[in-house]
Amino acid sequence: MVNEILLLGNEKLYETSVKIDQEELINLKVVVDDLHDTLLEFRKTYGAGRAIAAPQIGVQKRLLYMFIDKPVVFINPILEFTDGEMMDVMDDCMSFPHLLVKVKRYKHCKIKYRDMNWQDCEMELEGDLAELLQHEYDHLDGILATMRAIDKKSFYYN
Repeated sequence: MVNEILLLGNEKLYETSVKIDQEELINLKVVVDDLHDTLLEFRKTYGAGRAIAAPQIGVQKRLLYMFIDKPVVFINPILEFTDGEMMDVMDDCMSFPHLLVKVKRYKHCKIKYRDMNWQDCEMELEGDLAELLQHEYDHLDGILATMRAIDKKSFYYN
């Protein structure tokens, strides 16, 4: 089901999400399906969208969904930064679709997570995928790209 994406200013976007317990897996498929449908609808409307965090549809759980070539579900992800190399990026967000924010992100990262079978997984990312997962991961801690702006002149209307 396509859900409403919470927009910038909605208090729920600033809340920290809670970990998912294994017993919740049975109910998680509905949320994952909603994330999928919502992402594809956003992509159809705006021509963009590669990933979405559960808090963006009002579900305060540590759950990310990415769909580029194939769907990937990240349950209780943990980000690690493999070096200190940073990059400046123009960050966009489904929660503020007409705004770009210039932020600094790590160029490389590793994400550890569980999949829908509760198996431990790990993925190494660099460049735009590293930036994407850092952005989505921030949503789980109630952090928006607007809060990471490089300076007061880092906002661009799109």
